[in-house]
Amino acid sequence: MIRIQKIDLYVLRYPIDNPVRTSFGVMHDRPAVLVRVEDGDGAFGWGEIWCNFPTCGAEHRYALCKTVAAPLLFDGEYDSPDQAFEAITRKTHILALQAREPGPLANTAAGVAGALWDLEARRAGMPLYQYMFLGEDGEVPSGFIPGYASGINSAGAVENVKRHKDLGFNRFKVKIGFEFQDDLQVIEDVLSVLDESDTLCVDVNQGWTLEEARKRIRILGRYPLGWIEEPIASDHGPMEFAELNNINDIPIACGENIYGLDEFRQYARIHALGVIQPDACKWGGPGMCLAVARATLDAGLIYCPHFLGAGIGLWTSAHILAAAGGPGQLEVDINHNPLQNMLGSPAPALENGGYQLPGKPGIGVDPDLDAAAGYILQHETLER
Repeated sequence: MIRIQKIDLYVLRYPIDNPVRTSFGVMHDRPAVLVRVEDGDGAFGWGEIWCNFPTCGAEHRYALCKTVAAPLLFDGEYDSPDQAFEAITRKTHILALQAREPGPLANTAAGVAGALWDLEARRAGMPLYQYMFLGEDGEVPSGFIPGYASGINSAGAVENVKRHKDLGFNRFKVKIGFEFQDDLQVIEDVLSVLDESDTLCVDVNQGWTLEEARKRIRILGRYPLGWIEEPIASDHGPMEFAELNNINDIPIACGENIYGLDEFRQYARIHALGVIQPDACKWGGPGMCLAVARATLDAGLIYCPHFLGAGIGLWTSAHILAAAGGPGQLEVDINHNPLQNMLGSPAPALENGGYQLPGKPGIGVDPDLDAAAGYILQHETLER
């Protein structure tokens, strides 16, 4: 039984010199919202709430967690983290409609669910991926997961790819969705420095219309790409994604902006995507995203967790992938963001193109709040 006694909330921001550019917006700093939950026996867990956009997103999610999610969590007792996530989602349904904020409320509930899963695994004395695998058939996961270098800006892409190839990555994802001729040049330039055993994926960040996507995916078929991510807005729905997924042999990837287990299962059932990418800090938390992963793998598709944030969310995503298994890889943002290591310490090292998750209970890492002290903008302790 989960009965939370105390919640700590944090907002952090780390300034950066080189902004992260997407087709829809620019990140001028690296934000993070952390939630720490603790029960009456002193067991605790850490979660991360997605907050990259808009610019004020971190402070907004912090306020939502403080004023909406935390009181709901204090108000009940739950048999599982998923039950808590579903209760918060259900009890904020009308509020989400009234405020037209289903996304921020879902992000907040997901981060809380992540903290509860970490608490439960720590209390059980097990790494999260093993705890999530309990009761499943098959061989217990090893905890080793491959990773890929992500978040690569088109400007300077070749240099970034070469540098991270030298570090041991063999799969890379570059942001496109700008002037299409420039996109093609970036793709050609990056492919020229890769080996046959390396893979290049591209991320459009919902930057094309449906008609543009139809034409451009055909053109991209001349390149050996691992996948094309979010070519169109995520609200187009599964039928239009399925059309794009069948244009050529390059899989279409999507999922960070899809919310709801039934919707994910529909995408998997009709093979609307080749790669399905839920983000556990945006929707669902670890339990719901593991259910998506299982539906994805059962359909013969690839599950890759989406993530672009700080250390707690990164290693939570890693544990979900380790519990799920399959051919997917951990998304590792290679842009300058010291909050990855400060807020996920000690971070596993990249070896043999992947990461061996620690055998410590829970997600196996903790925030180094002393190292990050200069970047904490808000912190509050709430009690039942």
